[in-house]
Amino acid sequence: MLQADPDIRQRLQVARLPILPQILLQLIQHCQSDEIVVPALAELIAKDPGMTSKILGLAHSSAYHRAGRKAGLEQSLTALGTDTIKSLVVSESVFQVFNDASYANSVDLRLFWQHSLETALLARGIAEKMRYPHQEEAYLAGLLHDIGRLALVTASPQEYTRSFLDQDDELLCAFEQSTLHVSHPQVGSWLIENWDLDSFMADSVLYHHESMARLESAHPLVRIVRLAHRLSCHNTDDLDINEAGGLYGITSADLGKISNQARSQVKTFAEFLGIDLAAAPQASAVTANIPGETVQEEVRQQLSNEVRNLMLASEAGRSFSRLQGEAGLLESVTRSARMLFNFEDVIVLLMNGAGKALIGIPVGEHKQRLTEFTIALGSGGLIAEVALQRRLAFAGSDGNPLGIAEEQLLRVLGCESLVCVPLISGQRCLGVMVGGVAPWQAAVLQRRERFLKSFGEQAAIALESALGERGEASRRVASVAEEYRESSRRVAHEVNNPLSIIKNYLSILGGKLDKHEPVVSELSILNEELDRVGHIIKGLADLKPTLRDAGAEVNRVVRDIVRLFRDTEFVPASVKIVAETQDLPTEIEGSADKLKQILVNLVKNAIEALPTGGEIHIANNGHVNRDGQLYIEVSVRDSGPGIPSEILENLFSPVQSTKGTGHQGLGLSIVHNLVKKVQGLITCRSSSRGTAFEILLPIRKRNYRVVPGEN
Repeated sequence: MLQADPDIRQRLQVARLPILPQILLQLIQHCQSDEIVVPALAELIAKDPGMTSKILGLAHSSAYHRAGRKAGLEQSLTALGTDTIKSLVVSESVFQVFNDASYANSVDLRLFWQHSLETALLARGIAEKMRYPHQEEAYLAGLLHDIGRLALVTASPQEYTRSFLDQDDELLCAFEQSTLHVSHPQVGSWLIENWDLDSFMADSVLYHHESMARLESAHPLVRIVRLAHRLSCHNTDDLDINEAGGLYGITSADLGKISNQARSQVKTFAEFLGIDLAAAPQASAVTANIPGETVQEEVRQQLSNEVRNLMLASEAGRSFSRLQGEAGLLESVTRSARMLFNFEDVIVLLMNGAGKALIGIPVGEHKQRLTEFTIALGSGGLIAEVALQRRLAFAGSDGNPLGIAEEQLLRVLGCESLVCVPLISGQRCLGVMVGGVAPWQAAVLQRRERFLKSFGEQAAIALESALGERGEASRRVASVAEEYRESSRRVAHEVNNPLSIIKNYLSILGGKLDKHEPVVSELSILNEELDRVGHIIKGLADLKPTLRDAGAEVNRVVRDIVRLFRDTEFVPASVKIVAETQDLPTEIEGSADKLKQILVNLVKNAIEALPTGGEIHIANNGHVNRDGQLYIEVSVRDSGPGIPSEILENLFSPVQSTKGTGHQGLGLSIVHNLVKKVQGLITCRSSSRGTAFEILLPIRKRNYRVVPGEN
């Protein structure tokens, strides 16, 4: 239990740690993307102690308990889910902007951020040099080693604000003890202990001011963080630092290299985020006496604008959802757009039933001619590209060539510039909203692009609901041919998997028959794969709604996959496939055939990623709670070289294959669609040490028969 004044302890329990506004701005941008890329989000969050603490604390709370309590940021984000992450980012941004008494509005966080991030990078470099196996844990421990200081300036701003920028040393700890009867290492350790991690991270925070000699026999993580903190505060020629490095087997030259690299990385990160470290205050007296000059007003204003825009877009969405009927909704959308963005006038173009053209919609008595206005998506031009690329665009009569359609709309709107906003709901573009403005207004609105995009999304969601079933039949008729063509491509791709396995087993079967050996097992597998060919052709070619699948037992499917690949020529001798299953049966929604299709595609990709050999692990990781729903997590991991970042960004989209003839680039796209069909989720983590696909599949919901008269 934390030994501190009861009042301080109570305030610490409800403290909301500050987050650097530059980090919040970047997080808002990430969370407004169509799909959150977890590795990129984790990389950004890992640069801020306050946000990292919130994520780890929430992910390891009882609401999100899962097997394993290791400190991992990416795993924590995956456990929380995208909806929770978005809510957390928005709530923290709103709190930081509108809480006038907030510590974040009176304390400059830049030097604290610099020291924390530098210590984290130093800790990772030292851990690598010491061959400590948990380098991410060392990084996080270094990042959070001063988290107690954030908590204290939050809980006791009047007593602590003046000392927040003081150097982190034994004198500061003594001042904290005399003033607050508790030190920041004790507070930080207590906060982390509440997460119940299977780690010595809390100890590394608690002891980061202890003497090097006393920590000689301590756990490596404790020694790593202590040395990293010391190295961040002093030069590498410090006697204590060199002695400590010698105890850990690290030379002075190595420490200098690690230190220079860490400082260079911090400088790079600061430039990327727009953090001016040179202008950061160097004394706490400045913070206490002139609080208005210690904050980064321009950045705070940007954050304030972003939060205001989010709230306005949200309010617009609530207003739209209350309206009944398409005409009333479109009238409300155009009226709101004129008020929020100062548009002179607004035109709405909606996608036709076949999804091949934009059709003008008359809103207002003078716009009836728009019913005959059409822009074919294949005809090129700015507005067609806005719908196809789902990106905002600005255009004007400023000498740059425009298409005929754009010139016509300029005349209809009676203005000099156009602002074209796609109306996007999920992955579907419903149309384009075109606003007319003066040239100077267009320049102003370019700085509000995210707000324009959010407004367009809110309008599209409401519009999709209002349209309802209207036009659904015509859209299906127009798209049925394309569905059959796409179905044929999927059949060709998926049938190739069992046919390859059948071909390999026929080869094995021939050899065994020549030697008069038993072939019962091989015949059984051939029979299963032939059945699977039939199911794939029937299931993928059938465009009618299918009945609910009977469910699948995950352990059995995992073992079947390993058995399927184990004895074939498809798997090189240098590749080892290992199954990890649970002791008890685990049933999921979706058929065993669908799960087998998913795993076969992933295992084939993993084999191709291991041309010189390696290991593939197919695992049933048990239950995972995500956003209040229970899933089974199945993973496929390989020890290959990893996936390049440019491919990782669009991993589940159909692409032109680079594997040569016979490969269509559909494998992971099909996997993604199959997972979605069973209401599951799939994520990918990849680094130079390998790639892991993690699939969350809803657990099987049992059907119970209700007996009349029973409670």
